[in-house]
Amino acid sequence: MLSFQSLQQPLKSKLIPLSNSSTISSYSNFKFNNHKRKQLPLSHRNDLRIQAIDAAQPFDLESKIVQRFEKSSKLKIAIVGFGNFGQFLAKTLVTQGHTVLAHSRSDYSHIAHDMGVSFFACPDDLCEEHPEVILLCTSILSTESVLRSFPVQRLKRSTLFVDVLSVKEFPRSLFLEVLPPEFDILCTHPMFGPESGRDGWSGLNFVYEKVRIGDEELRINRCDRFLKVFAQEGCKMVEMTCGEHDRHAAESQFITHVMGRMLEKLALESTPINTKGYESLLDLVKNTCGDSFELFYGLFMYNKNALEQIERLDMAFESLKKQLFGQLHTVLRKQLFGTEAGKTTVP
Repeated sequence: MLSFQSLQQPLKSKLIPLSNSSTISSYSNFKFNNHKRKQLPLSHRNDLRIQAIDAAQPFDLESKIVQRFEKSSKLKIAIVGFGNFGQFLAKTLVTQGHTVLAHSRSDYSHIAHDMGVSFFACPDDLCEEHPEVILLCTSILSTESVLRSFPVQRLKRSTLFVDVLSVKEFPRSLFLEVLPPEFDILCTHPMFGPESGRDGWSGLNFVYEKVRIGDEELRINRCDRFLKVFAQEGCKMVEMTCGEHDRHAAESQFITHVMGRMLEKLALESTPINTKGYESLLDLVKNTCGDSFELFYGLFMYNKNALEQIERLDMAFESLKKQLFGQLHTVLRKQLFGTEAGKTTVP
């Protein structure tokens, strides 16, 4: 590459004769061999006409720096549990240039191959690849058995473990109990899925807590690079404790799933005169019941705040019924006796 000072010096336009009739018309087409370089006078070496001064070559320092930067910003991520949600996340990870490995009880090798993901049927073989991040995409109910049987002893010490469960206090406690203290822990919840995130992740919530991240710069940087995966897609990054998350999720996500499941029991169908509100209810059923009942049960079983919400919902429904029937009683009494409720006529 040329320095700024060298660009300020005037360049001579004289062409250098190579043979009887050949001349150099472009620096990019000019090739020296060692023999002619020795024979070429020094004064002639400065008479080059340079027409392309910013064409980076593979051996250029600038090109090497760019390659090192791109390599340092990418991660080797192993997805454990390569089902629907694991594949959903893998698409974006691969698109961003990260190296993605996968392991699952079911054989997803063909799907992984088509996505550019390396699939490992054996978890030991997966760990031998020494991924920087282990991303657990298992179901809530199977997380504990998967983690306790995972060969963590084959991983590098300080490997970052990340979960994406819809409950957070449960995996946090499990990670702290099972994983050796050298491992880093990041609890996350992308509050969207293949259905709600099919058109992009921009504006969607991503909740996380840095449960245990080492003080070393490399470990801090690795955690930040993983979070950048979602920030780069436009997610709204929300940092909060796992306990806070579960309280809020019980009041929002769990209630949403309860209402969707209840409406599914009614077998609602589209009508020729749907209102916008009714369309929203049909969409709610589609979005919530598209998930497995195992997920719904996990939201109830592993969030201690869920039972309270069920009880509140039951009391709210009873209160609403009393209000409706109470109003109906007033109307019927007025029709029967021609008086307001609570008043009697004297014969």
